[in-house]
Amino acid sequence: MTGRPRVYFSFQSPFSWMALRQLEERVPDFADLFEYVPFWDPDARTRAGLDAHGADFHYTVMSKAKHLYILHDTKRLAAGFDYRLVWPVDVAPWWEPSALGWLRARELGCERRFYRVVTEARWDRGDNISDPAVLRAACDAAGLPGAELMAAVDDDRIRELGVAALVSAHHDEVFGIPLFIVDRQRYWGVDRIAEVEAAVRGLRDAGPAASTDLLNSLPVAALATVGSFDHDEPGGCG
Repeated sequence: MTGRPRVYFSFQSPFSWMALRQLEERVPDFADLFEYVPFWDPDARTRAGLDAHGADFHYTVMSKAKHLYILHDTKRLAAGFDYRLVWPVDVAPWWEPSALGWLRARELGCERRFYRVVTEARWDRGDNISDPAVLRAACDAAGLPGAELMAAVDDDRIRELGVAALVSAHHDEVFGIPLFIVDRQRYWGVDRIAEVEAAVRGLRDAGPAASTDLLNSLPVAALATVGSFDHDEPGGCG
């Protein structure tokens, strides 16, 4: 195995929320096995940090038509999983309070509780998680240190941790959320949860010797196209 499995998640994405909820229900120790890495559309300050590291942001804003499709698709998926969903209306979204708040919560050892607070606020109630006051109130109600967690957006050190997370996403070529990396294999989207579950169980059963590189099985002609781009599908489905 080449390092600990990791998942790039986002508080923005309903697919990330549903996929992780499903996997945590199916694999009880999923959160212990995986390294969680936050991913979000950065504000100007964070983006400047990315630029300073020579990192790009691979995610592309999707078209209106695709966004409307995803609204319907999300409703279908949530109903299929029997999950309550209140669709939030994002006005002038600012994702740093939730993403950087999670990084600070990780330092405090309460990142799982913070994750639950944020996802319940966003998807169960449709709250505006871009508003630090809203998140602080939700954290305080859950017994978390809301003021300290929301102060993360003004903490240069936490900002650097945030930049590091997105630089990692750049190197892992994250283009959509959720993205799971198990061994050398990558799985994108909520429709890959069965494969992720199988991959995790396979690593457990077979041990480190089972490590494989999927690229070794690809035809040389296909490998020659790696690095090319298809520009007719804007949007990272997350």
